[in-house]
Amino acid sequence: MRTDRDRGGATICLLAAGLVFVLAGLFGAGVGAARMARQQARVAADFGALAGAARALQDEPTVCSRAAEIVAANGARLVRCHLDGLDVLVTAELTVEPLPGLRRVATVTSRAGPLRG
Repeated sequence: MRTDRDRGGATICLLAAGLVFVLAGLFGAGVGAARMARQQARVAADFGALAGAARALQDEPTVCSRAAEIVAANGARLVRCHLDGLDVLVTAELTVEPLPGLRRVATVTSRAGPLRG
């Protein structure tokens, strides 16, 4: 008569370790997607401010419409645009959903204008 004492404990431990790796991977993917969204919003705001500054001698609606075109072309949304003398302030926003139910919004403001010496 032989008694088998193996109850599958190693299998449960292996499954738990695998679950930890999957959750860590999902967390890493979420953080990476949020960082990429922030970088993309920063690029959109920078380019929008530069495009607006190129037309800073014109009126504010013309400057902001050009900035909005460039921000939208870079995949973001123009939240705010303001002409301050010859400086253009552009705020761009980008929403990312790295995981279902997890939504993050990256908002960045950039300023562009002539050099001051």
